[in-house]
Amino acid sequence: MSFQLTQADVARLLAEPSAPVRADVAGKLASGLADADLSESELLAAQDILRILAQDVAVAVRCALSHNLRRATQLPHDMAVRLANDVEDVALPILEDSPVLTEADLVDVVRQGSPRKQVMIARRPDLSEPVADALITGAPEPAVIALMQNAGARIGAVSLDKALDRFAASDAVKEGMARRDALPMAVTERLVVMVSDQLREYLVAHHDLPADQATDIVLQTRDRVTLNLSHGSTEAELQVLMAQMHRQGRLTPVLVWRALSLGDMAFFEAAMAALADVPINNARVLIHDAGSAGLTSLYGKSGLPERMLPAVRAAVDVLREVQFDGGERDHERYRSRVIARILTQFEEFPVEDLDFMLDKMGDALTA
Repeated sequence: MSFQLTQADVARLLAEPSAPVRADVAGKLASGLADADLSESELLAAQDILRILAQDVAVAVRCALSHNLRRATQLPHDMAVRLANDVEDVALPILEDSPVLTEADLVDVVRQGSPRKQVMIARRPDLSEPVADALITGAPEPAVIALMQNAGARIGAVSLDKALDRFAASDAVKEGMARRDALPMAVTERLVVMVSDQLREYLVAHHDLPADQATDIVLQTRDRVTLNLSHGSTEAELQVLMAQMHRQGRLTPVLVWRALSLGDMAFFEAAMAALADVPINNARVLIHDAGSAGLTSLYGKSGLPERMLPAVRAAVDVLREVQFDGGERDHERYRSRVIARILTQFEEFPVEDLDFMLDKMGDALTA
């Protein structure tokens, strides 16, 4: 056998069968299995010896085996599994590098193993999608961070979405994801609203996301949060919110239109009062004036684009007429009536403006 122990090794083992000596012998045998060109009979004999050593009570002996067998392609599968499920000091080298462990072996360790074992698996080169998904599903944050930073790991779009759901508050997970070589566009679009300005620039530069599209996604999300925040607010709270947003330049024409698109008259009234700098009661009277003069006058003071006025007037008219019953199709019915009103009452409404308004109405309803 080309990696047989020397006579001196055997004599030392017989004279002093201590853990350090057994560990040294185990290391030499394991190194020989990893490196030597063995005949079939030699290989079987070596594997039998190593199986016995893998059951040694001394952790140092098993560590010596694991360290020297971490990349051995001739390591028996049962022995690889045994070492992988051993204590951490024994298991970690095998978990990080062994080519013998199967996808199913790794998933089992992820589900049952310690956080350190999970991190080590996450660092494996060429990690498969099922193992990555198991880590994202059940491992703690450090393992998922290591996974995102592993350029060789294959992570599916569904798993990436799941990671954003589980670790939405983790900047490290999001940064690791953002800096991966490739991301599905849907994941990129979702991630762009969850990261810092610096990372957003990186996403735009490295993941083929147009800057204007990224900006629009961010604004849509910010508008959605604002509109959700306004629901259930008292009139006084809504007026404070509108005044603050107006000072910050966030009470935009698109946001006002999106509020109307959702049938949120309270938001629209408070927004118009803030933009036109009039008391809320005055704004409400002008908006609900039986004719169109009141709304037109208020709108003129608001500073909103003149080209939006016909669509805004149509939406307000429809909103006065409809009654929301809480059904699933409330907003779809309302939207359809607004579109019909615009098309029938404002025939000279510019096509490009109409397309823009309807597009933003769709954004509000699908957000």
